[in-house]
Amino acid sequence: MKLLLDTHIWLWYALGDAQLSDNLKVLIPQADTELWVSPISMWEVMILAEKGKITLSDEPAKWIQQSLDTLQVLEAPLTGKIAILSRQINLPHKDPADRFIAATALHYGLPLATVDTHLTAADWLPTIS
Repeated sequence: MKLLLDTHIWLWYALGDAQLSDNLKVLIPQADTELWVSPISMWEVMILAEKGKITLSDEPAKWIQQSLDTLQVLEAPLTGKIAILSRQINLPHKDPADRFIAATALHYGLPLATVDTHLTAADWLPTIS
C-alpha cells in the first residue's frame, strides 16, 4: 500500500505521539507500506519548530532529513498541476497547506493518512485515519 502522510501523522509517528490511531500504528511500519510526504509537510514542520509549537531532537532541517531517511519516506514532488489542483478542489477552509497536501494525494493517487476533519469529510479524497 502507498500512503501520503499528513503533517501531523508524520510528526505523531516519528515522535511516538499517543494521538496516532492504532490502525496507523500498525499500517505505517508494515514492510509493504510505501510512505510519502509532501514538501509542504516539511515546510510546516519548519514553521512549527520556529514557533516553538513542537520540540525536535535536532535542528529542524536535520531532523526532517533524518526522519525521512529513518522512515524511508519518499518525497511527493510539487508540480504546477498540483498547484492548480489545490485551487480547484472543494474544501471548507482556505488553509493552503491542507489544499496542497490534498491536491498532492489526488495527483499521485495516494490515500491520505490524516485525522483532520476538514480532509476526512471530503468524500472525493481517499483518507485513512
